[in-house]
Amino acid sequence: MRRRRDPARARRVAVLSLHTSPLELPGTGDAGGMNVYIAQTATRMAERGTEVEVFTRATSSDLPPTAELAPGVTVRHIAAGPYQGLAKNDLPGHLCAFHAGVLRTEASHSPGYYDVVASHYWLSGQVGWLARDRWGVPLVHTAHTLAKVKHRTLAEGESPEPPVRVAGEERVVAEADRLVVNTEAEAADLAELYGARPGQLTVVPPGVDLERFTPEGRAEARAELGLAPEAVVLAFVGRIQPLKAPDVLLHAAAELVRRDPGLRARLVVLIVGGPSGTGLERPTELHELAARLGITELVRFLPPRPGAALATVYRAADVVAVPSHSESFGLVALEAQACGTPVAAAAVGGLPVAVADGVSGILVPDRRAGSWADALGYLALEPARWREFATAASAHASAFSWDRTTERLLAVYDQAATELRTTLEIAV
Repeated sequence: MRRRRDPARARRVAVLSLHTSPLELPGTGDAGGMNVYIAQTATRMAERGTEVEVFTRATSSDLPPTAELAPGVTVRHIAAGPYQGLAKNDLPGHLCAFHAGVLRTEASHSPGYYDVVASHYWLSGQVGWLARDRWGVPLVHTAHTLAKVKHRTLAEGESPEPPVRVAGEERVVAEADRLVVNTEAEAADLAELYGARPGQLTVVPPGVDLERFTPEGRAEARAELGLAPEAVVLAFVGRIQPLKAPDVLLHAAAELVRRDPGLRARLVVLIVGGPSGTGLERPTELHELAARLGITELVRFLPPRPGAALATVYRAADVVAVPSHSESFGLVALEAQACGTPVAAAAVGGLPVAVADGVSGILVPDRRAGSWADALGYLALEPARWREFATAASAHASAFSWDRTTERLLAVYDQAATELRTTLEIAV
């Protein structure tokens, strides 16, 4: 194990994000909240003087070896397996190649080049603990999702996570110096299901870009999207797959129209995102469902959109629905609320933290069409009530920021480095 120098604060962090790049557009493929998390925190770390290098698997021969995400943030594309055609479950077979690429990069520098390894998702954690041992630096791991938690609320049509993932997560938990979690509930899951030690766990809630996602401009947003001022607009934003349950919104919309046929003239349902995971097997399933429910003319499918354009969707909506079967936090819920839009969300994972139930939105205890129609109608159909929730939504989201998240992450890195340094000194 190499010895490193003793910086006051980590000057260079190696971030491992094997299966998806922060350069990818959220809502496509495997890109989602984790991509936003890495991009936002890495950028802010660099602004504070900590250089960040993100290692991710190259998915095209056209990608350059390195790319700049932001000043001080470099994305390194590591060749590991075929460039295209690999599903996430195929990636464990290419961990060795990815690991070799990461170590080769570090070996081209003087010893002690990186001060911390920060891994995201279990695949990166497998490489992270090996790099940690080789470099003599702490490993700080963020799971984002956990197989054993997903298995408790498996969506119809979704297959259980493979045993190799469960074993891999258990190994990462055993090896990591620190485990960063989004909520106290996630900390409890890691302790109960994976045997995480109390001293490993640190709760660091994600943030929201409060400069990009703001509540002003609702009328302009509707005009940009071609929505009538008087329309009742319900929106889903995210990857189109059973785990995210966008079908729940369609069933609820059909139920609202059944209850009030006059609503059909005003109701618009926006589905924003691209097929992902098992959703790739039936990319037209939601279109077919809308037809069966008799609401085809009410539903508009929009491709994934970058941040500023995504804010337009949030501002235009009366309510954003987050009906996921499993959600480690739910950045979509925070972003929508920051835009002054109330949220109806499933009462799972981190969503009870992201949404203030009865204040900034409503937590729905099940996925029945009637329950979701109740919640959506309550939030969207009474203007005075909507304004009250919209104001509270913006206020609730303002308590979360990426600056606060970044400062807490840097503090975790420093604490982990100090403890490892002390352990090495005692060993000597």
